[in-house]
Amino acid sequence: MAEEKITVKSFIKFKRRKEKIAILTAYDFFTARILDQIGMDAILVGDSANMVFYGSPNTLSIGMDQMIYHTKAVSSATKRALVIADMPFLSYQASIQQAIFNAGRFLKEGQASAVKIEGGLEMTDTIKRIIQVGIPVMGHIGLTPQSINRFGGYVVRGKSEEERDYLMESAKKLEQIGCFSILLESIPKNLAQQITESLGVPTIGIGAGAGCDGQVLVINDILGLFEDFKPKFVRRYADLEKEIRKACKRYLEDVKSGKFPSEEESY
Repeated sequence: MAEEKITVKSFIKFKRRKEKIAILTAYDFFTARILDQIGMDAILVGDSANMVFYGSPNTLSIGMDQMIYHTKAVSSATKRALVIADMPFLSYQASIQQAIFNAGRFLKEGQASAVKIEGGLEMTDTIKRIIQVGIPVMGHIGLTPQSINRFGGYVVRGKSEEERDYLMESAKKLEQIGCFSILLESIPKNLAQQITESLGVPTIGIGAGAGCDGQVLVINDILGLFEDFKPKFVRRYADLEKEIRKACKRYLEDVKSGKFPSEEESY
């Protein structure tokens, strides 16, 4: 595993040499340490924590203090991977000044190296100013979960010609103002590939096909730790919920029956 610290400039290098970028989410020290040690390129502290950590039905209600708490835990464990913090709903939409302040908190208090912001053309003025003050930004277009009430749910974006034009124009504008990468969520694979080929910065796909420069998934999804919702694009690499249930049930039974602790496990 390479020991070189991953930076936003590394993402551009990855794209130039056609090396795929691997990203997973994490919300705690121990998970982040594992991801960092195995060579994950970046760790996204996603506002998905609101669903998989706090049990909320969507990402909307998580706040800045909660996100900084998780970001600091992840950053404390990470030596090589790039730590990207998700800016939560209403932390950047109200004003550019508020957006800059909150983005800065992620770097200053959460010790992240970059932030992720949802939105295309309508958010470019805000994103441009955040980048100008020295805060790297990953853009995020397509299905933007913070806008699910406007979309009417978790639906694929970019099916109509109007949406396709908007997404292509948004991606090019986000690159122009300085985003170091752009996350493409739940859009047709052909459109994602067209966007990818039109940009000099890497695209990170989630439900956007194999033509993107990299991929990101929620760690709870790939580990089988979140059963409430399974998108089509998720690949399960383990069924840890089943294993945790089994282990904890054995412990419960051993305590109830008096089998734990044994003589060897006592002082």
